[in-house]
Order: sequence, then structure tokens, then C-alpha cells
Amino acid sequence: MRGRKALAYGAAICASWGGSASAIDLDLTSTDSIKNAAATVAFGMMSYYTGNHTGDNPGNLPSPYYWWEAGACFGTMVEYWYYTNDTSYNPSVTAAILSQVGTNEDFMPTNQTKTEGNDDQGFWGMTAMTAAEVNYPNPPSDQPQWLALAQAVFNDMVGRWDTSTCEGGLRWQIFTFNTGYDYKNSIANGCLFNIAARLARYTGNSSYADWAEKTWDWVEGVGLMSDDYSVYDGTSDTTNCTSIDKLQFSYNQGIYLFGAAMMYNYTNGSSLWKERVQGLLNNTNIFFQNGIMYEEACEQVNTVGNCDTDQQSFKAYLSRWMAATTKIAPFTSSYSLPLLASSAKAAALQCSGGTDGTTCGEHWTDNSTYDGNFGLGQQMSALSVIQSNMITQAPELVTNSTGGTSVGNAAAGSGSSDESVTVIAPATGADRAGAGILTTLWLAGVLGGVSFMVAGT
Repeated sequence: MRGRKALAYGAAICASWGGSASAIDLDLTSTDSIKNAAATVAFGMMSYYTGNHTGDNPGNLPSPYYWWEAGACFGTMVEYWYYTNDTSYNPSVTAAILSQVGTNEDFMPTNQTKTEGNDDQGFWGMTAMTAAEVNYPNPPSDQPQWLALAQAVFNDMVGRWDTSTCEGGLRWQIFTFNTGYDYKNSIANGCLFNIAARLARYTGNSSYADWAEKTWDWVEGVGLMSDDYSVYDGTSDTTNCTSIDKLQFSYNQGIYLFGAAMMYNYTNGSSLWKERVQGLLNNTNIFFQNGIMYEEACEQVNTVGNCDTDQQSFKAYLSRWMAATTKIAPFTSSYSLPLLASSAKAAALQCSGGTDGTTCGEHWTDNSTYDGNFGLGQQMSALSVIQSNMITQAPELVTNSTGGTSVGNAAAGSGSSDESVTVIAPATGADRAGAGILTTLWLAGVLGGVSFMVAGT
């Protein structure tokens, strides 16, 4: 994912016009009220999606939104179905996700392969994993299945584990010619950790848990996570990861929180993983001001904030992962649920812009004073925090032994049709060397002569 300042698009362009101060009515004691509020915000968010229009690209969002955020958007809509049982968007959401799986059914579609990063692929993989965990309706049997897609992303990422610098870790970017290839960051490694932990719980296979442990140990060892569980943004391999960028973003804290909660659940309440969950949860406190969620690194810079298009969606993921964590690590509920409630109330008040009077702004801390800052990320964040207040009523997150119906393929991601249940073990030196040779040959054959750079931050 790459930063760019937001410009609103399409049907939501009218949101910049002065609107009534009606806001969204939200009564958190009423399930119907929460569902109605979620439906209003979901409609606003999906108005940005043009992929189901004739001649447009299915599964993609228009500029300025990058491909990863489309994956996050559809993951949010999977959860919208989970919370509300509203099936009206399911055909569009399912078609959008499946349109981006690519030839090898691993979310490496040809329209993204020159710019795709590990975190980009990871967000689509987590969307598929969410679909499996909430028992979202399965695709037709001749299409890729949710669990297999998540396994494919895991397998691809494991194949990219890089010990040439920093004694391991995933790079932000997949391809050498993209800016950020020399950056090993928390979100790329967080995607691997998160997916591995969730696959461990869903399948019961310890090889996934081994990789979750391996990734956690590397992140902690290199200094991307502090002793008190603050998660920092990243580090450069040009200095062998000796200097840490200590910016803190809410989605980094959240992605490790939910992954750690999965490991806590998988290990039947391990005291070590409980300590880690609690530590990560405690350090979400920097993302709340007077009980209201905000993006600490950018939202109030120079009073009005300077969050870019990507960052304007980050509160969505912290909301989602804090809520989901309460399902599998219930001891977190007393901390998280009141914060999700107060944030949802503030978000609903901030959804008071546009000609419809319900377009959502960015600064929930402004409450009913609409900030005029609108876009898909703002809608996604508001939707996520509002519907998360139904988590106590929502079904449990399933596994393949507790009602999960999604079909897996542990060998997915390589183009192989092998459907054995063997899971890739943690990579050996020989494995990595072989993978490196194959990657070099493939890049030389397919991308030979390519010498451009893709702009990004």
C-alpha cells in the first residue's frame, strides 16, 4: 500500500457540499438501530465501488484508492453480512473478491503483479480468511474457496521469507524494482503473522503456528515491537535493520493484537499469549482520545490532520480486530467494548455531511461538527466501528471442527493442483536458496528489461 492524499470520487463527490446536520441516529441499546446505521454507512461506502459498472474493472476501486484497500473494503462487507445478515451486497462482494484471485488463485492477478506488495496481497488473504471464519457463503464449487485462498497467500509469503538481511523477515515490496523493496515493515510481517495464526486455529495444523511464532520472534527481535508491545512501522535493510522508524499506526497494533488472540485461543489460553494480547491491547491507548478512536500519527497534525488516503481507513482495521479479539480472547471485552461503543457514537455523529446528511467525516473526536473530510476510508472506518457493537450477538468464529465449511488446499499458491493436507514447514536454508533461484529465473524471463520505478512512500 502506498500513501497519497485523498481526493473523493464518483457518487460521493457531492459530499463536499454543505449538508444538513442530521447525522446518523445510533442507539447502541437497539440492535435494529445499529443495523440501520450500518446499512446507511455501507451504502455510502459501496457507492465508491464502480467495478460492477459496465466497462469498469471488477474488484478494483477508482483512483485515488489502491488495490489493497479494495480488498479491505470487501472484507468489511463480509463482516457487514456477518453482523447484519443482510445479503443484498453478497453477489457483488463475492464476484469482486473472486475477480482478483489471479491465475494461481493466490491474489496475484496480472493487473497488479508489477506493483503488488506483501501487505497488499496480505489484505486480500485476510479477507478470504475472514470469509472462512464467519462462514460467509462459499463460492461455487468450480471457483477458488475462501480457506484455500488464505492458504495460498500464506504459502506465497513463506516463500519470500528473506534471510539475506536482518536475519529474516518479509520485505514490504515483492519486486526489486519497486520503491520500498529495502523496507521490512510491521504490516507486511503482520499480515503473515495474522494469517498464520488464524490458519493454525482454523485447521489445527501446528505448522501454521510455527510460522506465527517465527514471525513474532523476528518482529520482536529486530525491534519492530517494543518490550511493552508498542508496534513500530518498519526498518531498512540497508542498515541491516539497526534503525527503527518508530511511527505508530493503529492498524499495526491491531493486526498483531488479533493474531496474538488467535494464538491465545489456539494454545488453549497460554499464559504467554495472554500476556502478549494484554500488552498489545494496553498499547492501543495511544489511539484513543477521551475514549474516542483517532489516528494518533496524523489525524491531528496541524489541527486539521494530514492523514493520507490509506491512513484514513486505518481505524476500520483496529475496530474490526479489537471486536473480533473479544470473541476468541473474552478477557479483552471489558477493555475493548466500552471504547468501541464510545467511538461508534462519535463516528455516527460525524456522519453528518453531504447532501444526504449522513456522509461520514474523518475526525470522530469532533463529534457532531462535521469536518468536511470524506472518502471511502472514512466510510469504512465508521461502518467498522458501528457494526462492531454487535459483536456480542454475532456468531462465534468457526474452525473446520466447529462448523466451518470452507474447503482448503494446503498446497495452494504455486499453481499446483495437489490437494494434500501437507503444510509447508518453516523454511530451511536450502528451501530459500532454491526459491531464490526460481524467482530469479522467473523474473529474468517475465520481467527482463523492466527498469522503471513505481512511485510510492
